[in-house]
Amino acid sequence: MNLSGSPTKTKHRSLILSMIFFLLLPIPVLAGGSSDSCATTYPIILAHGMGASAEILGIVDYWGGLDDVLEDEGADVYITSVNGMDSTVNKAVDFTAQFHQILAVSGASKANIIGHSHGTIYTRYAISNLGLSDKVASHTSIAGPHRGSAVADAVVGIVPDSLEWLVGDTMDFIYAFLFGDTNPNSLDNAYDVTRPYMINTFNPNTPNMPNVYYQSWAGKIKTMAVDARNWYFIGTWPLLLAYEGSNDGLVSINSAKWGNFRGTEDGSWYSAGVDHLNIVGMPFNLTPGFDRDEFYIDLVSELKGWGY
Repeated sequence: MNLSGSPTKTKHRSLILSMIFFLLLPIPVLAGGSSDSCATTYPIILAHGMGASAEILGIVDYWGGLDDVLEDEGADVYITSVNGMDSTVNKAVDFTAQFHQILAVSGASKANIIGHSHGTIYTRYAISNLGLSDKVASHTSIAGPHRGSAVADAVVGIVPDSLEWLVGDTMDFIYAFLFGDTNPNSLDNAYDVTRPYMINTFNPNTPNMPNVYYQSWAGKIKTMAVDARNWYFIGTWPLLLAYEGSNDGLVSINSAKWGNFRGTEDGSWYSAGVDHLNIVGMPFNLTPGFDRDEFYIDLVSELKGWGY
């Protein structure tokens, strides 16, 4: 008896064919989340902020695996690392050398820079004053102190001139010995992000370049968390609130605005907000109402859509 048309065999054959088809699907389809949504024309370069390096103490990943997150979505990502504590110019020189190496390795003619905190400042200097203007497609600033910070004003003002050498040398020793900085200069770093210097000296001498797209975001602490999640800003947040208004604990919203200001991240209504570290995923990438990975995937996806 010919059973080829029986319901049972037909069902089994369909199941087997379905399994074979599924197993033959391209790997990207099977790998959940993988796509080319972040496959920008030019590579992404991440530039860290003040007081840290790409790997803090050689252990903690400053970006918390953000490079892997973006690469899983098709981006080509590179991470630079400069002295945690040093002048803006010295950091910019170091960054520029690494930038050229990245272009050489990637074969790209340009790159997209995403900087956080002081990383937005020394990269701006590199673009405007160290010859990178024709090699940068876009500059994205995350919580950058473009008009300085009252926190830096206070630090510099609190230290008497007679003791600056002692404080500076102590900080330099710490950053050289523990963090691996090469000839750090902590005092210069502090002076370089004061409001008078940024507003009256740095910005007039570091204009935006017409062929580079500049955009920015800010973070905002709404209140000190009852669980002390942002306790490390318990002194600086109210200081900035009094002098500059709403802020993320180190940088005010007004200071963070540069180029095309895209908005402020402050998390869900019940959260304490998004502070200066939360906005790059520190600590532990757990901020109610703010999905760090989704934020940067959307950011880079837009760059792709704009042809960058």
